Amino acid sequence: MTKGQVFERVKANLLEALQCTCEEDEIVPKATLQGDLGAESIDFLDIIFRLEREFGFKIPRNELFPESILQGDPDFVSRGKVTAKGLGDLRQRMPFADLSEFEKNPELAKISSLFTVQMMVDYICHKLGIKQ
Repeated sequence: MTKGQVFERVKANLLEALQCTCEEDEIVPKATLQGDLGAESIDFLDIIFRLEREFGFKIPRNELFPESILQGDPDFVSRGKVTAKGLGDLRQRMPFADLSEFEKNPELAKISSLFTVQMMVDYICHKLGIKQ
């Protein structure tokens, strides 16, 4: 399987999961799940279940969407910003994610910008061993 094929399969699953909030032409690599595609927290569960079924592997809780940081765990978030420890945790849990822009100003309110269509494609490729 190629990265392009993974993208097409992720796109199809996102379209099914988010059919009420987005159109097919909106599902592009840089689109954010929440801001651009209108996903809500309940949609993330549906997306995970669909991707598990599509690609045939289990997505461990907190691996794709790290709840400890998203929920403001004081070990990882302080004064509305992700701490150095939190950033380290994100890098460890999400080696497939591009954190470079977020690290410059790690406001918790901006963390949703990390969750793009491309990040999901990179995650699937990472799990399947497909070279980036």
